[in-house]
Amino acid sequence: MKLKRVKGTKDILPGEVERWRSLEEKIKGVMARYNYGEIRTPIFELTELFTKGTGQDTDIVTKEMYTFRDKGGKSLTLCPEGTPPVVRAYLENNLDRRSPLAKLFYIAPMFRQENPQAGRLRQFYQFGVEAIGSPWPQMDVEVISLCVDIYQEVGLKGLKLKLNSIGCRDCRASYKERLKSYLVDKEDGLCEDCRVRSTRNPLRCFDCKQEGCQLVIQGAPSILDGLCQGCREHFQAVKDGLEDLEIPFEVNPGLVRGLDYYTRTVFEVLGPGLGAQDSLCGGGRYDDLVEELGGKPTPAVGFAAGMERLLLSLDEGEEMPGLRPDIFLVPLGSQAQRVCLKLIRRLRVMGLSCEMDFLGRSLKSQLREANRQGASFVLIIGERELECGEASLKNMENGQELKINWEDIQGIYSQIRGKDASG
Repeated sequence: MKLKRVKGTKDILPGEVERWRSLEEKIKGVMARYNYGEIRTPIFELTELFTKGTGQDTDIVTKEMYTFRDKGGKSLTLCPEGTPPVVRAYLENNLDRRSPLAKLFYIAPMFRQENPQAGRLRQFYQFGVEAIGSPWPQMDVEVISLCVDIYQEVGLKGLKLKLNSIGCRDCRASYKERLKSYLVDKEDGLCEDCRVRSTRNPLRCFDCKQEGCQLVIQGAPSILDGLCQGCREHFQAVKDGLEDLEIPFEVNPGLVRGLDYYTRTVFEVLGPGLGAQDSLCGGGRYDDLVEELGGKPTPAVGFAAGMERLLLSLDEGEEMPGLRPDIFLVPLGSQAQRVCLKLIRRLRVMGLSCEMDFLGRSLKSQLREANRQGASFVLIIGERELECGEASLKNMENGQELKINWEDIQGIYSQIRGKDASG
């Protein structure tokens, strides 16, 4: 019996990997322009980090985490999200001593045991940012702007930005009581999970996708009506900043996000081609999390976005760079194979992407393979070329050929880099 991959995972094959790498490099390019530094944390952490940080009552913690015990009996969890590990690393490595504002980003695998569907796997990849140290609403605006710029950089169109404020610890507490009062006599319309949420953490009811729950929650009081003055001013400044940057948005009072650590600003970016699961990215401010994980009170804001969903949203016909050798060496005969092996090594050391035939195929078959791989140039070396010292360098884009000394490595390199084999 053949062994198969685990449900909810996916192999990323040659051809696809280049598409991923291209996206990652574009993401990293935008991060560099915004002066965010890359951070890499372990793929598993102490389970307590997520029960305390992500939230004991969240679906991630109660239903979706991959948790196990090591040989020492410690409870460990494969990272289901990126923010708590980054905050843990920020505290453990005293990053606040380097700078009062830490601007960090990551691209990493995450793990959640949920029902696999388009753009939602059990092992998936996220990129995200965490800006730790600034309470200013302009920091929220920069983080949202960064997110939008990444999607524009990769050519994604039809984006929608949803925005809300869920207030601070104080004004949100009073809103929760109002929401509980509203839901208390509407339990019959709620799903089993939301009946529990309605008393323990009623904000989670906004996240439920069940039709009955959505109908109930539509009539709920708006959290925006209960914001304290500081939260109202903060939210207004965020909206003003987005308008100044000409980033269109829609205020959605029902947007709360599914994680307990959020405060004040929350947002989502929705994309095309994903159906009901149309959220590309989500984030917001989390001013209490650093303190909850053992640090001093420290404001922060960030977002996380799925790579798989981004790939699904991109036009399937869009060309992305794949494995395209700069040159394909075509040896004809055993002696030519030895010569080509030396040549390919030297050309690779000089920085060219090179390939050659290792199957002893005919000239016609080797040229067909070079064309299939999209090689820019082909260098043919057989017995005659070995005797006379000249080989044929063919430009596969325009069909032109040039006779060149096959021992002149610098000449071959210059022709390829100059894209000139016209002679």
